[in-house]
Amino acid sequence: MDAFVWMIALPLAATPAVYLAGRATKPRGVIARRAALPVLLATWIAFALAVADFRADGVASYSLGTIVLRCDGLSLLLAALTLALGTLVLIYSGPYLRGEPGQEKYYASLLALLGVMIGLGCAGDLFNLWVWFEAMAVSSFLLVMFYHEQGDALEAGLKYLAQSAVGSALVLFGVALVLAQTGTLDLTAIQAAAVPSETLLAAGALFVIGFGVKVALVPLHTWLPDAHSQAPSGISAMLSGVVIEAGLVALLRALAALAGISTAWGDLLMVFGALNMAAGNLLALRQTQVKRLLAYSSLSHVGYMLVGLGIALHVHDVTGAEGGLFHLLNHGLMKGLAFLAVGALMYALHLTSGHDHRPLTIADLSGAAGRYPLVALALSIAVLGLGGLPPLAGFMSKWQIFVAGFQTRDGWIEALVIFAALNSVLSLAYYAPLVNAVYRREQSAGVQAGRALPLAMTVPLVVLGLAVIVVGVWPGTLRWLAEPAGRALLAAFGG
Repeated sequence: MDAFVWMIALPLAATPAVYLAGRATKPRGVIARRAALPVLLATWIAFALAVADFRADGVASYSLGTIVLRCDGLSLLLAALTLALGTLVLIYSGPYLRGEPGQEKYYASLLALLGVMIGLGCAGDLFNLWVWFEAMAVSSFLLVMFYHEQGDALEAGLKYLAQSAVGSALVLFGVALVLAQTGTLDLTAIQAAAVPSETLLAAGALFVIGFGVKVALVPLHTWLPDAHSQAPSGISAMLSGVVIEAGLVALLRALAALAGISTAWGDLLMVFGALNMAAGNLLALRQTQVKRLLAYSSLSHVGYMLVGLGIALHVHDVTGAEGGLFHLLNHGLMKGLAFLAVGALMYALHLTSGHDHRPLTIADLSGAAGRYPLVALALSIAVLGLGGLPPLAGFMSKWQIFVAGFQTRDGWIEALVIFAALNSVLSLAYYAPLVNAVYRREQSAGVQAGRALPLAMTVPLVVLGLAVIVVGVWPGTLRWLAEPAGRALLAAFGG
């Protein structure tokens, strides 16, 4: 069996074992987490072997009955981000969830989520792409609902479930239309058999709406702020840093199969990109709860990804695709760091005081740098990187998208790039108050009464903070992932 198949199989096969290990022993959370760590280590080894195989032999494929899996550059990019953030979240979650009931379910669901997202990136046929997408929705729902005994978390989980179910149903209708029209579900065969028709255009529209729910395309984004703010902070990092991006990969795979029926897919992505940037920034500006602010800012960053990818599809140039996918990686690192840093402050200020799950506000952050300098620095690096300040990672990927846009010599695209640059400046209007708050001299009552942070929560912050700086100073660090992924995407669309 190919190495890339083991990337999928290992976490999925270990999920029930981790759950049972947690149920059979005490303390449940400790045992379940310890059982999950070696599984992720083995998955990292499988990932390294898959990368070596890809460099030596190119795209790998595996078939099991009607299930078709293919591993290309885009698959490896999503797998790398999933494993990196998932491993750090697993380490971080130990002290964060200490004393909470149901931890064995949390760690088992987290492993399942990682496996299905890697599987989604490798899906080679349309039906199983939908199956992986639906499995991602179910496993992430269980994690969003972790604090289900609280009314707000229950409401957020049900809203997430309802909108995900509607999106999945629309995708399934689209799959049925494609099968009826082309007689096949293989993504490559669909592209060869598809001819322009109203039926396939309708299928494409269903894919955009159905997958767009998970990607948080405006106006399909209403689940996002509640789910991000009510989930455990590690899961907020996964939702914003990987789950949204996995939904985008699913959308791109489906649209690539229908690339021959329309030349407007790139234009459509750019339109949604502009909407997401504007709506995300305007909605974030009015937020006082930190996690809701970060959630809304994810809308804006999806917009940058869509603009880069749309430019690439419009002019059939790989630069925009590489820029959009480079920003996908950077956003995962930066937003993961931001949510984990905020979660660390929630732990120190609220959770250690009788499992108080009150939302963290900007006012609560006042003076946090005095007691938690490392967390304050990590949060500052994250939000300034998201705002596009050099020499951090966010600036480099945005710059590559802007360069790709100006290289087109197209007036409308150049105007869109200027609009994107202005939105990047606008985002500092809500990122800067976070930095200002943590470095105030006056400490909030919560900061003054806050507890110390355990090492397991600070190590992921250091790793991600260094990654954001290193990628910003040496952007070529991630080229081995972004470049093959960009080529794979453009090739899938016939470019």
